[in-house]
Amino acid sequence: MAKSTNPVPGRYLVVFGEVELLRDLDNPAGWMLLMDGVPQSYVDLADPTHLDFEYVQLMGIAVDCLPEGPLDVTHVGGGGFTLPRYVAATRPGSRQIVIEPDHALVQLVRDQLALKTVPRLKVRTTGGREGVATLEDASADLVILDAFSGAVMPIELATAEYMGDLARVLRPHGTLLVNVADGKGLRFARRLLSTVKGVFRHVTLLAEPGVLRGRRFGNLIVVASDRDLPLDRLVRSAAGGLTQARCVAGEDLVKFVAGAKPIHDGDPVAAPVPPPAVFG
Repeated sequence: MAKSTNPVPGRYLVVFGEVELLRDLDNPAGWMLLMDGVPQSYVDLADPTHLDFEYVQLMGIAVDCLPEGPLDVTHVGGGGFTLPRYVAATRPGSRQIVIEPDHALVQLVRDQLALKTVPRLKVRTTGGREGVATLEDASADLVILDAFSGAVMPIELATAEYMGDLARVLRPHGTLLVNVADGKGLRFARRLLSTVKGVFRHVTLLAEPGVLRGRRFGNLIVVASDRDLPLDRLVRSAAGGLTQARCVAGEDLVKFVAGAKPIHDGDPVAAPVPPPAVFG
């Protein structure tokens, strides 16, 4: 694949399928990355603080609510590396590791979307479980789990055993962010929350009201830590942001999760698949 000074729109074969790179006609610096027709990432090459997708905006809000200063961050899932760019821009001096199994996708982003310009970023091309297993104990302030195969979260990255390994990598004050997609009934999201609650002392959920009520398929963001979460700030920031999301915590979260069983390795669980109409 030839290196390009300017991104070249088109279709590219990668290890796990085909990706399409599309220019944003309303923003000359904006690029959309789709995997097998499913939007994966939006990258603004001129402004890494521009977060286009609603769920990424919520993750950005959660990052902004953490204590000031640089962070040591582990990302499970790379895509177009939107959040690593955001962290590098908003928290200079941060050290980041991205675990992404698709080496051809990583090379595409390097060649077409200026990945090398992100400072203090290391990429490990391996699976989410294998990559985390090699990380040192208490080596991260923040772990961001945003890994999908197309539009489906790999079940092996949603189990109590894996959450325990992510907790091992986090420092005592560290925070975990998880992007989960679900639809009517939110059964999978409830089980994932039950799983996370079994590992971390403090858990909250951010989501757009329509998604939270199960009216449409969409993304929900889980925020978890063994320390108190900045709930007041999360509530204000989520409600006042572009997405105008709700923050579910405390007794409301207990009621939301009630009856949902944690997910363990080997459980016969299927992650929800979005209906075709979601992506047109």
